[in-house]
Amino acid sequence: MSEQTRDPNPAIRHVARALVFDPADRLLLIEYESVHAHAPDGTPLRFWFMPGGGLEPGEDHVTACRRELSEEIGRADCAISPQVAACDGPFHLFRQSRDARERYFLVRLPDDRIDTSRLMETEDNPLHGTRWWTVAELLATEARIEPAGLGQLAERLVAGHVPDAPIILTWQQT
Repeated sequence: MSEQTRDPNPAIRHVARALVFDPADRLLLIEYESVHAHAPDGTPLRFWFMPGGGLEPGEDHVTACRRELSEEIGRADCAISPQVAACDGPFHLFRQSRDARERYFLVRLPDDRIDTSRLMETEDNPLHGTRWWTVAELLATEARIEPAGLGQLAERLVAGHVPDAPIILTWQQT
């Protein structure tokens, strides 16, 4: 994969994201197109990510997660669990590189209704859509799922094993 110019010292960005599951234990992910990284054939790299985003001034992670779920999938009514995972470090696939401090929270919806009508206006990378993924699909796919280990974490959560302390995940190698 080739990469265009990227910031070698990106700003730290605190982020809250949700592992959103429906009653069928499927995980909701959003597909983006990188503006920096390209596949070996020269096409922009596509990757799948959880709903969520950066904290605004004065927000804690849970408040930011709730706001982001409202903005991105139209669900402000979600119960948000304690933090289940984290991923820290430079991330260069979005338009603006960042030294991310991401915190992940478990959200279980009572149904699979989502409204993504406002999603495009909140994102700065090209967006291709959303998809509900089964754990088997996550574990078997060759698609780029960020961060690494998300499928294994989803498998653990679906089995009812909520970690006592946040699981530490890492970004895929670029």
